[in-house]
Amino acid sequence: MLLPALQHSPAAERNRAPILECLRSLLATQGRALEIASGTGQHAAHFAAALPGWSWQPTDLHSTHFDSIAGWAAQAGATQVQPARRLDVLQPHWPDEGQTWGAEFDLIYCANMLHIAPWACCAGLMQGAARHLAAGGRLVTYGPYLEDNVPTAPGNLAFDASLHAQDSTWGIRRLEDVAATAADAGLALQARHALPANNLLLVWARADSTAGTAAP
Repeated sequence: MLLPALQHSPAAERNRAPILECLRSLLATQGRALEIASGTGQHAAHFAAALPGWSWQPTDLHSTHFDSIAGWAAQAGATQVQPARRLDVLQPHWPDEGQTWGAEFDLIYCANMLHIAPWACCAGLMQGAARHLAAGGRLVTYGPYLEDNVPTAPGNLAFDASLHAQDSTWGIRRLEDVAATAADAGLALQARHALPANNLLLVWARADSTAGTAAP
């Protein structure tokens, strides 16, 4: 039985294994990670427990998630998960409250935020990542995307319609629009990984450090 402080996302439970498989292939044995929009904290706990050489800094716009983030980390024994910090991607300085971080990050990770946030948050994410990535660092985003010349799964079409019905500023984003916004911040798509349930894991890096085209 879950403790009261532990919020639970069935989607996070389902997708954590395939995401972790991609992260293992991408990351060095140690480094510093910043997670944007940590939500329940299930990803932070699972990934940090499986990547013991990585310090993991969770953040979220809503402090109501902080106890859950700490609870999942404690349950997983992921001692390198840092106390959650409030972070609004639209602010010009990260974090927007409290002390600044002492070093840049080798990984910035953001799952399932872009489609449940105003479009301006995409630019905020890309610009903030460009400011806070260490040399050779990567931004990883995960979630559903629309793509030119790629048929959209019926489930994603229905999901997109439900998002618009909840909030007119929400919706599944076109990958090409996200890439253009990333380019404005100096980032380019380095790799594209198709994951279960019609989601993509995208790897972004500084444009001058990328080579070749994105992997299918």
